Amino acid sequence: MDTFPRSPNGFLAALSDSDFELIRQHLRTIELVADTVLVETDEMLNRIYMPHKGVISLVVKLAKGERVQVAMVGRDSLYGAFTPLVEARVLNNAVVLVPGACSAIEVGALRAAAGASPTLRAALIRHGLAVYAQIQQTAGCNAAHTVESRLARCLLHTRDLSGSNKIVLTQEAMAQMIGARRNSVSLVAHTLQQANFIHYSRGHIEITNVDGLMRTSCECYAAVKAQYAGLLQGEDAGG
Repeated sequence: MDTFPRSPNGFLAALSDSDFELIRQHLRTIELVADTVLVETDEMLNRIYMPHKGVISLVVKLAKGERVQVAMVGRDSLYGAFTPLVEARVLNNAVVLVPGACSAIEVGALRAAAGASPTLRAALIRHGLAVYAQIQQTAGCNAAHTVESRLARCLLHTRDLSGSNKIVLTQEAMAQMIGARRNSVSLVAHTLQQANFIHYSRGHIEITNVDGLMRTSCECYAAVKAQYAGLLQGEDAGG
């Protein structure tokens, strides 16, 4: 059995000692392998994922086969926050965007723990609402902002969630992230590289100027960070 002191995952790290103890023995560490589909639309989610590093992409598949990312989950949160509270089929695909590792727990075990603890239920609700807020902001962003500002936003967000300035993303993955065509992404990535904000070669991206990317990004990057902070700020009171 794995032993868990405290976790690099923000959700787990913020739990009170008593809440963490409710789930500690059920946690397992698993690898997040790039492009792995964790669950598909209309399936039941059987396992909750809490990344230590790496990023999970929530993707909507459209009728003509297009795939558009609506949110990302990384080391600050968990994928499947509402599932232990409401039994329902998932509304989007969950795909590993950036490889890494995570803590995982079976839905039934987390549901039982949440049933025994109002504070654990409240934490799950806050994290679920934070992801929902990100989905709303992403929808508005993709409809209103330029490809360049959207790509800058997504690169900054991916950096925050993965904890690294170096990211592996194909043009197809970036196009999916911002709801744009691959040729548009190629042109914009070249522009960001010419500005010395990133170095990009064969799917390998290194962010070399965070401030420059932040100036290029739309307000949605800061808005999502503020929404997360507002929803999750009460967690540090546990303990």
